[in-house]
Amino acid sequence: MFCERNDERWIIQCKWKKSGPISPSVIEEILLARYKYNVHKSIIATNSYASDKTRKKISLLNAQGVSTHIWDGSDLEILSNETQESLAPKSLRPYQSHAVSCIKRDLSNNNRALLFLATGLGKTVVAGRVISDLFAENPRAKVLVIAHMVDLVEQLQRALWSDIPLSIDTQLLDGSNKPNDLTGLTVATDKAAYNYIINGFKPDLIVIDECHHVGDSNLYSEIIRELSSVPLLGVTATPWRGDGYSIETAFGVASYKCGIEEGLKQGYLCPVNYKLFCDNIDWDAVPDFSRHAYTVRQLNRKLFIPQRDESIIDALLDTWGQTAEPKGVIFCQSIEHAKLMHSMVVKFDFWRHAELVHSEMDKQARRMAIINFRNRACPLLISVDILNEGVDIPNVNIVCFARVTHSRKIFVQQLGRGLRIAPGKVELVVLDFAADARRLAAISDLGSAVTGNENEHITMPTSRIEFSDLRVRSLIDEWIADAADLETMADESRLQFPPFEI
Repeated sequence: MFCERNDERWIIQCKWKKSGPISPSVIEEILLARYKYNVHKSIIATNSYASDKTRKKISLLNAQGVSTHIWDGSDLEILSNETQESLAPKSLRPYQSHAVSCIKRDLSNNNRALLFLATGLGKTVVAGRVISDLFAENPRAKVLVIAHMVDLVEQLQRALWSDIPLSIDTQLLDGSNKPNDLTGLTVATDKAAYNYIINGFKPDLIVIDECHHVGDSNLYSEIIRELSSVPLLGVTATPWRGDGYSIETAFGVASYKCGIEEGLKQGYLCPVNYKLFCDNIDWDAVPDFSRHAYTVRQLNRKLFIPQRDESIIDALLDTWGQTAEPKGVIFCQSIEHAKLMHSMVVKFDFWRHAELVHSEMDKQARRMAIINFRNRACPLLISVDILNEGVDIPNVNIVCFARVTHSRKIFVQQLGRGLRIAPGKVELVVLDFAADARRLAAISDLGSAVTGNENEHITMPTSRIEFSDLRVRSLIDEWIADAADLETMADESRLQFPPFEI
């Protein structure tokens, strides 16, 4: 188990024994883990005790400056009692308390509930309170929490620990962890959960995280059909799907909604300083658009001059120097582009510890990159889409969309990486180098920039949007007046715009 405490990284090696002491071989395991995770302190936790030889090795390591400790059965009992006494239920925000009440009402009345909370508003906190209330009523209950990625499953389990009494067992269920007993709380990937379900596992409550992944015919829908009589809660920050399927089909009408606009109004999300860079518009081509019915794809190809990465870095440098304690994420268009951007930024001394995260990296490398980014040593993370869901780093105050195209759901997810409030954080600065006319239309009126099938309206109160070229706002305003659904059009849609005076 990896954890952080006061800017220190700890590794805890857990050893359970039926009888007898733990052997010195555990020292080799903990040293390997120390090297892999680059930690400050290592702990061996066991229900048993250490042999004299093991304790001598531990003493030798400490004498050499390798901080290593053992927590045996008696130590763990003391720690458990102290922890239990110090743990208190989280104080919920008013809207979170209301959300819990609405969810419990719908679970009781309809056996189904759906929660939509924008990223940063605490959907896991709300789900955790619903789960803990169930355990308070029935300590023998079985709860299954499902997510579609191993990384999300691990983070979910850690996030839910603070809500679950220490007397309740918790376990991971994925490709590597296959427990025999699923009492208490089980946090699982959809595939691993399905294998247990078809073999007879039936929980008392199912919670599906990022439930917008539930479709008309996929593994999630199979799970829901297999457990149709079990109470079901879905939670998401982005309830929209591109295939027209409504998740309300599976979960019913949303029990509670709180989007970005309301979160900003209530002061629970960070104000946004949005800077849209339009220096890559080919103005010579604009007069020609009104004479041809171009598709969106053709329009994008003709409208945008390829953005130079050097220009993106120049803008980031300027913002970096004006931001107190800068912590940034760059979202790139492809893995190749992310690698290129990473090679460019690490040449700067203050970005030399920048980390790269993408889907071709192995799980361990991705995890270490994100761990390092959470620490002060790494100021900048370069990614593609892998941070869209489930990664919480509240002190991010700069988000850069480098050469990105238009996708409402991805836009909301990536913007959400920086919307969380944190001590000392004044605002989120967004640098957007758009390469899609629909993205320009969205940002021109952020009231419709992140709408989906459910038409969420966002006016971004206490925030501001700046166009690097004011002609772009005029251009998009005229286009929207003529084609009101520009932002929602598909690549193949043909457009006919009015003449525009440059």
